[in-house]
Amino acid sequence: MGFKTLIKKHKLKFGFTLFLIITEAFLALLFPLFIGYAIDGAIKGSYNGAIQLGLLGLAALIIGVGRRVFDSRFYAKLFQSMGSTAISMIENNRPSVKSARLSMTRELVEFLENSLPELISNIIGLFGVIIIIAMLNLNVFYSSLFVVLIIFQIYWISSKKTIRLNKSSNDEFEKQVDVISKNNNEELSLHLKKMMQWNIKLYDLEAVNFSISWIVLVSFLIASIIISGSDGIVQYGVLFSLIMYVFQYMENVINLPLFYQNALRLKEIRERIEQV
Repeated sequence: MGFKTLIKKHKLKFGFTLFLIITEAFLALLFPLFIGYAIDGAIKGSYNGAIQLGLLGLAALIIGVGRRVFDSRFYAKLFQSMGSTAISMIENNRPSVKSARLSMTRELVEFLENSLPELISNIIGLFGVIIIIAMLNLNVFYSSLFVVLIIFQIYWISSKKTIRLNKSSNDEFEKQVDVISKNNNEELSLHLKKMMQWNIKLYDLEAVNFSISWIVLVSFLIASIIISGSDGIVQYGVLFSLIMYVFQYMENVINLPLFYQNALRLKEIRERIEQV
């Protein structure tokens, strides 16, 4: 049973958890705006904004806890099904490959359970933040679009190298049980050295991409403050909300390329698992 087949089989449960993820993401998107309203209201002696902020926090708590309780049970059953299927598709009783692919299956399920909600939240957050920034200040909005294009171009350029390094790392990982079973310390040491070499190359590539992206984002933050001041924003709540949304924008932008790299790795894993 392939990955797409499993998705179709459990489409109602996937749909429900997706609904909860999207709802939670939209609620999180509203926090800076509600904080700004609460600040402006408190300055004027009104606490309606603070009460609304508290209700928003309560709603986010209920949705967040409910999703996590549901997901933990759903994805545990999904791992059992995917793991059994992945092992049954491997021929010639190859324990080393079976062990490695079972671990890879667990990594794939963990992505669905933990990383996918964060990815969806980041995507919704990024688009939502950009829209709200556009409502607060058009000049900052135009700058944010330009920054997104630059950063995604940085990671797209290195995507082929990322795929190649992940494939080599997984190839070596599938030899692990065979190497351990030989009880040869020299061969085991060489295997572990190769594993770490591929990991180091992946981390080095990520360090370069992250460093360039961070410099671009910090420059954008400084420019946003300067632009906001020059445009004459005088309401403290509005200015505070804008800067908070710029921070949230920075977080979303810096995280999305990491999910992209993880997706490239999981694509290689999925294709490997589904091989007959």
